[in-house]
Amino acid sequence: MNGEPKTLVSILVPALNEEQNVVRCYEAIVRVFEKLPEYSYEIIVTDNHSTDRTFDLLEELAQKDRALKVIRFSRNYGYQRSLLCAYKAASGACSIQLDCDLQDPPELIPEMLQLWRMGHQVVYGIRRSLQDGFAVATARRAFYRFITWISDDELPVNAGEFRLVDRRILTELHKVDDASPYLRGLISAMGFSQIGLEYDRADRAAGQSKFPLKSMISLAVDGVLNHSLLPLRFASISGIMIGLLTLLLTFVYLVGRIFLGQHWPAGFATTTILLLMSISINSIFMGILGEYVGRLFLQAKSSASPIVETRLNFPEVVTLVARETR
Repeated sequence: MNGEPKTLVSILVPALNEEQNVVRCYEAIVRVFEKLPEYSYEIIVTDNHSTDRTFDLLEELAQKDRALKVIRFSRNYGYQRSLLCAYKAASGACSIQLDCDLQDPPELIPEMLQLWRMGHQVVYGIRRSLQDGFAVATARRAFYRFITWISDDELPVNAGEFRLVDRRILTELHKVDDASPYLRGLISAMGFSQIGLEYDRADRAAGQSKFPLKSMISLAVDGVLNHSLLPLRFASISGIMIGLLTLLLTFVYLVGRIFLGQHWPAGFATTTILLLMSISINSIFMGILGEYVGRLFLQAKSSASPIVETRLNFPEVVTLVARETR
């Protein structure tokens, strides 16, 4: 294979305040590709405006290895949006996404590449076990099953962000301009040949998780709203049911009053409760509508693409993630 060109693989690594892990992650990836002589690599790290030494360490590494490419944003644009930029920047025949904390083991890269060579356009990691607490792990698995149930798309259960995607998928992701992307669902919904690879997710190598409960809830909301109209349908169905119940109660009242001679007392409390219930229901459903309208608003803004502060080891003539002039 000495005369054959090597196949380029893009490794995508999002980072935020990972000074304790970024060098360790880089070295682990390099060690894997030292055992894969038929492949070359590029490592694309998206730095979500870290406030520790993460970018300084990346800058030092990038000076020694041109295969390490770094995109630093002008502020924290969130995990999913930074990942979308990394996918758009990838130039390999395929890309593999993994977390900087090494919870997704780089040692599985050869197996992923083997499945890709067999003709699968997407190879996604299935979390056989989680290192989260019992409550968090149970909530994760319940959410995966819930979103699979409500979605019209086939979303794999217990699959996270650890995945390989073919150049065909990368080409489609270049067309995506979403202010609140949900990439695992977006890629799953594209179809093609997809296969899962089970693995045990490890503990963080070092440092603290950058995905607190608030971020997990936000990601869950993005997943539901980006892949299902069920909340809107639930609002419509509930409104119809409450309307029918109101008509039924009105009919019972009229029958009792006109034909049975019942003298119903003035129900001030009942009227008040029904009024408050109606206001509450309207507020809930207006909130649901507001979530969708808010996404339309974000999508219509011209700042859907994050602003890049610094790029390392990218050709200057290529503007991979620059903001478009509209």
